[in-house]
Amino acid sequence: MLLLVILYMIITGKIDQAGLLFLLFFGLLAFGFSGYKSLNSLVFTITIFAGVAAALYYPHYFTYVGYFKLTALIIPLIQIIMFGMGTSMSIKDFAGVFKTPRGVFIGVAAQLLIMPLVGFALAKTSNFPPEIAAGIVLIGCSPSGVASNVMAYLAKANLALSITITSIATLLAPFLTPLLMKLLAGEFIEINVLDMMWSITKMIILPIGAGLIFNKLFKTDLLDKAMPMVSMSAIFLIITIITAAGRDSLLDIGGILMLLVLIHNLFGYGLGYGFAKLFKMEEQDARTIAIEVGMQNGGLASGIANSLGKIATMGLAPAVFGPLMNITGSILASYWHKRPPKSLGSVEVSIADSQK
Repeated sequence: MLLLVILYMIITGKIDQAGLLFLLFFGLLAFGFSGYKSLNSLVFTITIFAGVAAALYYPHYFTYVGYFKLTALIIPLIQIIMFGMGTSMSIKDFAGVFKTPRGVFIGVAAQLLIMPLVGFALAKTSNFPPEIAAGIVLIGCSPSGVASNVMAYLAKANLALSITITSIATLLAPFLTPLLMKLLAGEFIEINVLDMMWSITKMIILPIGAGLIFNKLFKTDLLDKAMPMVSMSAIFLIITIITAAGRDSLLDIGGILMLLVLIHNLFGYGLGYGFAKLFKMEEQDARTIAIEVGMQNGGLASGIANSLGKIATMGLAPAVFGPLMNITGSILASYWHKRPPKSLGSVEVSIADSQK
């Protein structure tokens, strides 16, 4: 009923008065989805949309608190997310490099080639202002995040390979992301490679290292249960703050930006899967690489944009990419979940049965 009322207000040109209705619609939708196991994974994404709607209609609540500018919270929030990632990791996660070096190499290589180049191509054809175009390149040059591990698990892909690729790509980001940005986004904005390396190191390496040490010394079940919720809350705040900061630009180019970001995301899945199959990877590993390539760490990209003082422009593409990739990732994971890849053993059994 709320959706019908919202559609009526859009048709009659009263969309600027529909703020509370949007918030109520997304709130009830999230509550309804939480009651169904098959839709439960979308609750967080729907909540993000509620935050985006709130930021678009009531930006003054998400820009300043008194004289304090809320964008100053973005980097500390990313550090909290990375600390949480570190507490969920151990040295064993990196052992996958030695167990399946070929899969890890192909997965990381696919990330470093596909998404940056697709992002550059989309930025060149977008005709966006330079800083907004650079944001499209930035999301392509960022590593995958924890969300890709969740989707790999739901898709019955190779979770161990997914975690290893995410870990290696994240640790390489302080060195490779600035170099890729200098190469591909240098024509849009000025990139200081060393400054960006230090910014990413502060956002990734130091918090993850602290999380690893904390996990080793003080690991508790309470922390394991609390950190995912803390991380999701931090992501919600980051996207809401960025949306409020870039509201005017987003209203001008939001539709086109969403389309380009969606194309970027879908190309990541498709080309990542094709890249894996080109090297004759097994189906389970190909699915893993597709998800790892298509799902990027939007939070980190937002933090980089904020460190450059361009959160209201360069930070828009990462803010849009996050919610969209969670929707498409959930759909893809659900599709693959219902079509589990055949294991080698089951193939051998079926061959033996057919021979009999």
